[in-house]
Amino acid sequence: MVNDDNLYSQFVGILKITLPLAALALMSTVFLFARAPTQDSAIPYAEIEQLAQEPRLSGAQLSGVADDGSVIELAARTTRPNGSTISAENIEAAIETADGTHIDIRAGGGEIDNDARIARLTGLAHLETSNGYEMEALGFIAELSTGRIASDGNIEGLAPFGSLSAGQLIIETPEGSTSQVMLFQNGVRLIYTPQQ
Repeated sequence: MVNDDNLYSQFVGILKITLPLAALALMSTVFLFARAPTQDSAIPYAEIEQLAQEPRLSGAQLSGVADDGSVIELAARTTRPNGSTISAENIEAAIETADGTHIDIRAGGGEIDNDARIARLTGLAHLETSNGYEMEALGFIAELSTGRIASDGNIEGLAPFGSLSAGQLIIETPEGSTSQVMLFQNGVRLIYTPQQ
């Protein structure tokens, strides 16, 4: 019995010496075999100078309430100030109308005019509503003060009752009304698909 206790004490004593030495050896290999930074991971000074000359903001968001009660939220991957306007890349607009309809618009680029309170979503823009409309246009103009949305030219898309195209789409709240209406104009073409 005394022999077993002595053997255990010797074993613990050996571990007290070998474990810290093993830890020290592992730590030294981390520093010994660490890789030197490659050229690809270093940031070129020219890019740093360009970033300093062109101020930009990532993940910008803007929200407010229009006169018709619509809640408008704008978000962009990157934005750059340009006087009274802000240019944006990968811009998204989410509008919750007073009557509960949700409208989402996504575009590759855009511009927000602070003075005029207008957001222009440019490039191929995609509009989708919670009541079943899905459309594309070359751009949309959203008036942030009134909640009015207009397509910048022709639109094509799907509706709950079929497919349609038109020269322009306007979404607005008529005077004296509390809900927004969608107005298709300038050569409207509708292909009706009966529900099964």
